Amino acid sequence: MGVVKAICTSAIKGVQKEEVESAVLVPNFGIVGDAHAGNWHRQVSMLAQEPIDAFKARGAEVHNGSFGENLIVEGLGDLKRYPLGTRFICGDVVLELTQIGKECHSHCAIYHTMGECIMPHEGVFTKVITGGTVTCGDLIEVME
Repeated sequence: MGVVKAICTSAIKGVQKEEVESAVLVPNFGIVGDAHAGNWHRQVSMLAQEPIDAFKARGAEVHNGSFGENLIVEGLGDLKRYPLGTRFICGDVVLELTQIGKECHSHCAIYHTMGECIMPHEGVFTKVITGGTVTCGDLIEVME
């Protein structure tokens, strides 16, 4: 069992996201108001809190949304260890894991400052199976 530590959105792609208290997720679309929403396999990105904390401990000055992540979760362990097709449940919302990591085509500001960015190798991507509202502090778990 984990917890949603932060929810972040942006109206345009390629920028850091801003933290919001809650978000509405629509099936086969993503987060209402987020640039990455749409009918594709990377509707909602997730990043675990633990690698963010480790990155900060190395001197990175980052905040929630810096990596372009939508959901920051804590307590689920290493997100990239879950197989594709794994489902995560958060209240009424069901997300399905569709991609692990991503290729970074144009290095972000974090990469240029720190020499790396954790989203390409720590982030995962999901599509929305069942919609609803997600709020900071909500519990999130892996569907068995």
